[in-house]
Amino acid sequence: MQRTVEPLLYPCGDAPEPGMGHEVAPGVFWLRMPLPLSLDHINLWAIRDGDDWALFDSGMDTPATQDAWRQLLAPGGALEGGRAARLFVTHMHPDHIGLAGWLNQAFGSELWMTQTEYLNCRMLAADTGRSAPEEGVRFYQAAGWDASAIARYQERFGGFGKMISPLPQAYRRLRDGDIVRIGEHDWQVWVGTGHSPEHACFYSPDLHLLIAGDQVLPRISPNVSVFPTEPLADPLGEWLQSLARFRQMLPDDVLVLPAHGEPFRGLHARLDRLLEGHAKGLQRLQARLAEGPRRAIDVFGALFARPIGADLLSLATGECLANLNYLVQRGRVAVEVDGEGVCWYHATQPTSLPPLC
Repeated sequence: MQRTVEPLLYPCGDAPEPGMGHEVAPGVFWLRMPLPLSLDHINLWAIRDGDDWALFDSGMDTPATQDAWRQLLAPGGALEGGRAARLFVTHMHPDHIGLAGWLNQAFGSELWMTQTEYLNCRMLAADTGRSAPEEGVRFYQAAGWDASAIARYQERFGGFGKMISPLPQAYRRLRDGDIVRIGEHDWQVWVGTGHSPEHACFYSPDLHLLIAGDQVLPRISPNVSVFPTEPLADPLGEWLQSLARFRQMLPDDVLVLPAHGEPFRGLHARLDRLLEGHAKGLQRLQARLAEGPRRAIDVFGALFARPIGADLLSLATGECLANLNYLVQRGRVAVEVDGEGVCWYHATQPTSLPPLC
């Protein structure tokens, strides 16, 4: 039976300009920073914490974002009258953690995040200046990349550290299930996986708010990818399990504060749509592989609506491999490696079987 998906509600109005704030709940302010990417913004959040402020995510390390923070925290700014005492980072991607070190140095903001995200960020930043590893070259060759694409990967390797300020050498660890007191309210830490390894979300039962980071977005699906460091990983399976857990445990009428897009209500409808959308994508992928063996780069059309150019090749390959690994590990697809190290995937079961997610 087909499920009717109710539309989402966007009750908070227009997004604030960089350097400005918009109060979406008592003491909770919506901030927005620019990004020099095709996705051109990120939402950040500031919560009154007694006489101070608790911040959620930092924005990317750019002069424009630094200027916006100075404006927010200056006399007369939206966040005047208190220190930026604590910075809670949902996960390690540069648009979320890029200015964590700068905020720590400039304003004394103590960094709070999960251990896996912190250590992975330190590891990726340490790649700056290194040559691309042979494991990475073989990983992308196995997916079907040609020599020019491999050369671009080698040229760009180590760029992560250039997008973030030097990370603080100490932090406060967050764990799934932790209760963090901010101002007059408790916030529960909910860890999701898949988009990143230990992504922290924050739920306030009193305020009926969920700071969702990238784990749940209103209009787009977050990138869920496999990377050369763990080529057989199953991040899509982990992400889908996280969504199912959120669907079961969190109320539908919570106000979701996402990292991109606008705050919305209708969490369960959005989770249902994400789960159903990925199930359909997996079915299309399995059907394509039933036609004959394909490499990862041969099946982009089953998953993505637009052509994949050089600028999106890495993201598309990682996400495609996440879908392929999901099907392989559940026995729907098999993979064979040819004499040149290229992986060829083919369906092993009828595509008419019910979807797995």
